[in-house]
Amino acid sequence: MNGGETPRNEDGTNTPSEPERQQLTGRQRLAAGLWPPRVTRAQLIVAVLLFVLGLGLAIQVTSNNDDSALRGARQEDLVRILDELDNRTQRLEDEKQRLDAQRTELETSSDQAEEARKQTREKEQQLGILAGTVAAQGPGITLTINDPSGTVEPDMLLDAIQELRAAGAEAIQVNDVRVVADTYFSGTGGDVQVDGKAVTAPYVFKVIGKPQDLEPALNIPGGVVQTLEKEQATATVTRAEKIIVDALRPAKRPDYARSSAQ
Repeated sequence: MNGGETPRNEDGTNTPSEPERQQLTGRQRLAAGLWPPRVTRAQLIVAVLLFVLGLGLAIQVTSNNDDSALRGARQEDLVRILDELDNRTQRLEDEKQRLDAQRTELETSSDQAEEARKQTREKEQQLGILAGTVAAQGPGITLTINDPSGTVEPDMLLDAIQELRAAGAEAIQVNDVRVVADTYFSGTGGDVQVDGKAVTAPYVFKVIGKPQDLEPALNIPGGVVQTLEKEQATATVTRAEKIIVDALRPAKRPDYARSSAQ
């Protein structure tokens, strides 16, 4: 060190000489040691790390305080929150019940609509059978009338139809002509016509109904079978579990009558 230079600290300040240091009081020496602060690079890094750590702890504490906000809530606030939750739960339950009821109503309506369509189809089939526009099958009998002498008159065949209807016949076919409500017989013995269409012996009646009722109705004393035998004709009745009536009549549209249903 040069003899004329004053010693300096690392920060550029003058270092007091030994005589000057001896003249300083204790408080002055403490202040001189603390200020200006001497900060090294390691101390600066440690300070930054401590700041970051403290900031993270503060954020975590704030988050925990938000999550546990209910812990410090007043009793009336907790009661109000529970009431709101109960009301919300009740509203959701009411909405669920409403939707369930709506679904049930839709299912019921669908079932009712399907049942109505089913009944409509069945009714249409029944009316079609009666009108002769739909083929039919079921148990019944076959009445076969042989007339070698040509003595069977149309009214005798009509009597047979009436007896069968009275016994519960549901569908009747004579040869290839479907018999319906307005069917008529015309002509003479050996030249019979059904609804204007000629039919020839043997006259084959296909009848759907209860065989146990149809056959006795034809064989009663003085009934159809005995009347035909008097005319030198023969009548044979055969029961069957399945009779097919497939002669059809064209559907007619009425000229004047209309449905009264609105």
